Amino acid sequence: MNSKNMDVIVIGELNVDLILNNIDSFPEMGKEKLAHKMDLVLGSSSAIFASNLSSLGAKVGFIGKIGNDIFGNLVKESLKSKNVQIELLKIDDKLKTGATIVLNFDEDRAMVTHTGAMEHLTIDDINPDDLAKSKHLHVSSVFLQPGIKNNIVEIFRMAKEKGLTTSLDPQWDPAEKWDLDLENLLSFVDVFIPNEEEIKHLTGKQNVNDAIDMLNGFANTIVVKMGSKGSVSWHKGQLNMEPAFLNKNVVDAIGAGDSFDAGFIYMFVQGKELKECQRFGNLMGALNTTAAGGTAAFTNFSEIMEKAKNYFNYDY
Repeated sequence: MNSKNMDVIVIGELNVDLILNNIDSFPEMGKEKLAHKMDLVLGSSSAIFASNLSSLGAKVGFIGKIGNDIFGNLVKESLKSKNVQIELLKIDDKLKTGATIVLNFDEDRAMVTHTGAMEHLTIDDINPDDLAKSKHLHVSSVFLQPGIKNNIVEIFRMAKEKGLTTSLDPQWDPAEKWDLDLENLLSFVDVFIPNEEEIKHLTGKQNVNDAIDMLNGFANTIVVKMGSKGSVSWHKGQLNMEPAFLNKNVVDAIGAGDSFDAGFIYMFVQGKELKECQRFGNLMGALNTTAAGGTAAFTNFSEIMEKAKNYFNYDY
């Protein structure tokens, strides 16, 4: 790869999703329930983000760890089919690629994940010179990646030293400890992109405004995803609320937050105003819900914009 041949480099978890839809009722111990639809697709927040950002037209590379197995091959081929650069993937013959079982119920879901190889990605797998080939670094799902979380401040500091802009989507903490050193971390993060529940848990606050108030002494830009309520951003003392684009016929919401991230960062790396980045993020999050899984709604820029006009009357 040549110098700065990527718009965005992603450091993140990789797994497949086995998605069960049209389930008769919520599972109960000792009983068997039927799901009338099943899909096996590329999963992981980071991979969905990378794929959809690439489909929008950005040049995207990925640093992640997978096993040398069937699921790993699906991950590689899925990323490659979306034109994500996979040369920096780490493949370990001794590890298994992660997998998530997803049980969908209307707009909510339950998930069980085997983390597999993603747990074993560490700062030692990240070459600073590889980061320098990109304009922007995005990291997601730090709580699923202890090898990354343990050195998360150093990784973001490294990126800033190489001249990258940066973004972080923390995602849910399965252990619910929420132990991130935000005060030291966020000074190296240009855009912090949690959702409503995540920012409240990370700060111990009961509402988004109080959570933002707690972080604004050391954060640069905060963008909070709030589902059907839209999103709210904070930058240099200014709050901005952007309403959601509402899809009346949601297929599922898997990857909607990751698609918001993709839309936001697509605009951000082009130097667009925060309000425009936020609105486009809302749009991509809504567009995500028009198809099953996290990436099916995203093909190429012209088709994405055509869908945006047809579903949401949006003109680019």
